[in-house]
Amino acid sequence: MAERNEDRFAEAKMDAANLYREDIITDRRIGTIRVMAPIKSDGSPDTARKTLYTGDAQLMTSVGALPLSFEIEASSLEDAVAKYGPAAKRAFEQAMKELEEMRRQAASSIVVPKGGAGFGPGGMPGGIAGGGKIQIP
Repeated sequence: MAERNEDRFAEAKMDAANLYREDIITDRRIGTIRVMAPIKSDGSPDTARKTLYTGDAQLMTSVGALPLSFEIEASSLEDAVAKYGPAAKRAFEQAMKELEEMRRQAASSIVVPKGGAGFGPGGMPGGIAGGGKIQIP
């Protein structure tokens, strides 16, 4: 198995035409903004591509902090700072929708096992399929 993982890393190759320098900006209170400045393979700025901005925040849940990462459509750092709140709110709303969908799927995944052979449902004469046991996968 170790050989298999080594093969994967041997094939890993960075895209020299798609490099970014990353700066992390924080107010030490709400969250962080990552500024992804495009660079050429020699490290000089690549002015042909636009700078990207992403936000990071945490959603506190009953089982701990859930990290949120989201894109911020902005033309400058000042613009990204101004748009951080609305972008974080959209990411929070999307995470809540996904959590609710996961809860719904988990609630609908109750499985009643199939019955045994020869004795009717559940292997018991007149019994409930699976002997009345409910299994959750």
